[in-house]
Amino acid sequence: MRMGLHHFHIRKRIHKHHEPYPHPDRTKRAVDKMIYIVALVGPLFNVPQLLKIWINQNASGVSAVSWGAFMFISGFWLLYGILHKEKPIIIANIFYMFFHAIILVGAILYGDAPFALY
Repeated sequence: MRMGLHHFHIRKRIHKHHEPYPHPDRTKRAVDKMIYIVALVGPLFNVPQLLKIWINQNASGVSAVSWGAFMFISGFWLLYGILHKEKPIIIANIFYMFFHAIILVGAILYGDAPFALY
């Protein structure tokens, strides 16, 4: 039996009798599609923090350690998404890492000690 380059989750669903994809239930199909919107819109909630830091050049009260940790966690989720070939996880965490990196740099440049560079 040739497995080829089939998606791991599709094989798992077929051979382990998991739910089919696309799912016959309309609600689950809708959620499967809406997750792509969430993956694109979710990271945009970082934009107000980013704008506050870079327009005002003030990151007081913004923790470089926390945003660095958020970036690390997003990187790990990105790795997970790549390994499991889950496009919504990959898309969301590419954007999250991008925004977290910009916020982290702003927090280092314009923030309070000990990580501020002023």
